[in-house]
Amino acid sequence: MTSAHPGLPEFDYVKPSDLSEASQFLALHVSDARPFSGGTDTFVRMRDGFFNPKYLVDVKNLEGTRILKFDASEGLTIGSAIPMNQVVAFSEAAAYYPLLVDAAKSVASYQLRSRATIIGNICNASPAGDTIGACLAYDGVLNVHGLDGHKKLPLKDFFTGPGKNLLKPGDIVLSITLPVPPKGHAGQYFKLGRNRLSDLSIVGVSALGYKDPSTKSGFTFRLAIASVAPVPFIPTLAEEILSTEPLNPDTINRAAQAAMDAVTPIDDVRGSAQYRKYMVRNLVKRAVNELQHKLTA
Repeated sequence: MTSAHPGLPEFDYVKPSDLSEASQFLALHVSDARPFSGGTDTFVRMRDGFFNPKYLVDVKNLEGTRILKFDASEGLTIGSAIPMNQVVAFSEAAAYYPLLVDAAKSVASYQLRSRATIIGNICNASPAGDTIGACLAYDGVLNVHGLDGHKKLPLKDFFTGPGKNLLKPGDIVLSITLPVPPKGHAGQYFKLGRNRLSDLSIVGVSALGYKDPSTKSGFTFRLAIASVAPVPFIPTLAEEILSTEPLNPDTINRAAQAAMDAVTPIDDVRGSAQYRKYMVRNLVKRAVNELQHKLTA
């Protein structure tokens, strides 16, 4: 009989002393070791039998994982061990990266966000990750340590499929850096779930916009959509329409339709593919209208 309250399988806890030791151990045990920091996804998936690693490698106290800083020239750097609530409470994040803060606030419950991390959200590579779209809109770059030392990975190239990414054996994501965003930009995150709290998104739309005199519309928009494709999705044609044509209701409608036509959602217990496509159109339209109001107020 299946237990209604399953426990965790047995595992060995590994706490490496430095980055080199951590990378070497993970590379040596590719098939049976898993790094963790907050553990909010790892332990649930282990409990539910999705995976059963022999070793859990604690990376949350390694060098570079507890950084949370803002630099006026380099931007915001968030370490992999920084919980979402700490990011939300960071004054420079609220002042310069409101879209990220809004997205982080939408994740599960306050209690979970005291452990959950933005880097964990990214490394899980779930198409439904709430904070991924904001990090894409802000042109995030991952700072990674591997067997060959440090390297940088642009977030836009990071995802290769559901739950899959470009990390190689031994790679550990230390932090993400979000460049300084355009002055006067506005952000908007809309999440559609089965309830208002603690649910994965049926559709999530991250939208960032700013005035840009070099474009025909006078604006540039960056969009990212969750839960509608194998990886977090950027509707490039919709972005192009919003920048190259006068910004009016017809243009916004056509951009929203282009986003709807481009996505490839699936049917699951949270919503049908057809429903998701219509909600992409509605939420993109709503988000762009909100941004236009904010940018012209």
